[in-house]
Amino acid sequence: MKFMLMMHAPKAGWTDAGIGSWPMEDIKAHIGFMKRFHQELTTAGVLVGAEGLAGPEEARIVRAQGNGSPAVTDGPFAEAKEFLAGYWIVDVESPEQAYEIAGRASAAPGKGGVPLNMPIEVRQVMSAPPVEA
Repeated sequence: MKFMLMMHAPKAGWTDAGIGSWPMEDIKAHIGFMKRFHQELTTAGVLVGAEGLAGPEEARIVRAQGNGSPAVTDGPFAEAKEFLAGYWIVDVESPEQAYEIAGRASAAPGKGGVPLNMPIEVRQVMSAPPVEA
């Protein structure tokens, strides 16, 4: 079973309190954790893919206009309290295994080494449309 684990970061204070404002040793500890986590998932044979994403200030929303051409606006939505910071796709035996992996990712170290306890959204990747479709 494949699952997408989406790491959400708080949008409030991102520019003045986000990872860019952390002391360099905390940034290195966080990145080191993510590298080790990536290697552990790879070694376990469950990692399909993973990527960190640029900050929300670089996000754009694209919608087709009436003539089919793209209309590009800033995003994500202004009212959003969180933004998608990165994701993992894992191939595991059960939802519980995906939840365990998400829990480990959630505890990534933040400023001062304190676990971030970030929300990680876990959703199964569909291999085919529902039978009734």
